[in-house]
Amino acid sequence: MNSIKPMLFDTIKGYSKKQLVSDIIAGIIVAVIALPLSIALALASGVGPEEGLYTAIIAGFLISFFGGSCVQIAGPTAAFATIVAGVVAKNGMEGLILATVVAGIFLILMGLFRLGSLIRFIPYTITTGFTAGIAVTILVGQLKDFFGLTYPAGTSPIETMEKLEAFIAGIGTFNVDAFIVGLVCLAILIIMPKFTEKIPPSLIAVIVGILMVKLLPLEVHTIGDLYTINSSLPTISFPDVNFQMIKTVLPDAFTIAILAAIESLLSCVVADGMINGHHRSNTELVAQGAGNIASALFAGIPATGAIARTAANVKNGGRTPIAGIVHSIGVTVILLCMMPLAGYIPM
Repeated sequence: MNSIKPMLFDTIKGYSKKQLVSDIIAGIIVAVIALPLSIALALASGVGPEEGLYTAIIAGFLISFFGGSCVQIAGPTAAFATIVAGVVAKNGMEGLILATVVAGIFLILMGLFRLGSLIRFIPYTITTGFTAGIAVTILVGQLKDFFGLTYPAGTSPIETMEKLEAFIAGIGTFNVDAFIVGLVCLAILIIMPKFTEKIPPSLIAVIVGILMVKLLPLEVHTIGDLYTINSSLPTISFPDVNFQMIKTVLPDAFTIAILAAIESLLSCVVADGMINGHHRSNTELVAQGAGNIASALFAGIPATGAIARTAANVKNGGRTPIAGIVHSIGVTVILLCMMPLAGYIPM
């Protein structure tokens, strides 16, 4: 269990055509789910929408290929949103790239020194509080766009309490049209899974939101109104490295590494329960490290195992890392062929 050996190499033995079909279907469905999530999490992190897709593509592929779980799906997650936004605000994209690369090195070292098994000693109360904290962070971070508020020029809250204070101060700019669109999309996400699990509710919510804004006389900001959409593949970029910069980003790098380790291994544990399997924790940490380093160098943001996307993979028949690789390829196709359409998605 603790050997540094990618799960792909074991699962590919005796791989059947039937399982290949199941993995491809699951990978495509997860890619569709990853589209709005990756964009939304990138925007919440203070970067452009394409950075979220770059992360799902690069980190998603490498973590599935080299990872220690059969079904883990990796990409940007909500846990990093506030941290990434803070790093970008303090040190710019150069600082984020360097912090993520250093965090990746930490993760690889954690795996090589076999620290993955320590996940067993994290109390349930901590993991529950950790998850609840992420939920509160997401909720507060989405209030502005859900209610269609407009903050004064120069107002860029980073921390959760800052966002809450800015929301209260800007409540006078409440946009009824944006609220209606947000309410309809939220209702779809809550109600639709009660009737079918075959069609991703997030995809339907995105489509309905676009149609509402296009066909009805609603004044609602879309992604294209606020961001320039880049549909090209990322190119590699190396940060300027010096001792002072490393010293500056070291605390952030350590936070990213610990958070990535905890969340990815928790996701593996959840996935194990769903498929009655066993992951290789140290292999997963090494893969997470490699994925984060590559993601940063190719204009992405920090990544980790995503519990919701991993669960969707399992529910739709994914049972080997091939599904995660297909998910990465699927997001690439969306980026190259359909990214301009993302500009129509209402905020």
